[in-house]
Amino acid sequence: MKKFFAELIGTFILVFVGTSAAVFGGGLAGIGITGIALAFGLTIVASAYSIGTVSGAHLNPAVSIAMFINKRISSKDLLIYICAQIVGAFLGTLALEGLIANIGVVTDNLGQNLFNGVDAAGAFLVETILTFIFVLVIVTVTSAKKGNAKLAGLIIGLTLTLIHFVGIPLTGMSANPARSLAPAVLAGGDALSQLWVFILAPILGAVLAALVGRYLIGTED
Repeated sequence: MKKFFAELIGTFILVFVGTSAAVFGGGLAGIGITGIALAFGLTIVASAYSIGTVSGAHLNPAVSIAMFINKRISSKDLLIYICAQIVGAFLGTLALEGLIANIGVVTDNLGQNLFNGVDAAGAFLVETILTFIFVLVIVTVTSAKKGNAKLAGLIIGLTLTLIHFVGIPLTGMSANPARSLAPAVLAGGDALSQLWVFILAPILGAVLAALVGRYLIGTED
């Protein structure tokens, strides 16, 4: 249960802070792509050095799937993690929705992921590649053989920031099925019809990263 609540709280914070930056930063604060990327990345850093001591701070079903493939978590833990991440993501989006209503902003933007200048194939490719990069860094830097535990949280957070610079203009940047699921379900419309890309592509990228980590880099025992 500690792992469940750690993942729930961490994913709640990730989704709430990241999507809030995307919603409010664009029009009100003008923080732009850099600010939004840092909001997601710094949340990972903060989570890694807090709730990460309990659950490892996956905060992302794709990451948990990669860890399961490389036998770092059990099938039971995989189910617990994914359920917690989905619940946390919905709570984060609901909190954002409540904040939007409270301050009287008229918007249908909940930070949902959408294709922007790319079709489904392009979006799928972008999300697969960027998730691959992100998860490959995670499985390497957290590896008992190859990693650096003291710097892992910082490196992972900076990598998430990095991939947002490419992903935000094209897809809003997901690399995280839970982060995409909650805003799409609550916002509906195109986000819901395009959701399959933001679920399947990150999972594919994570699976590839897990396999490359295991068989090419040698991250596993």
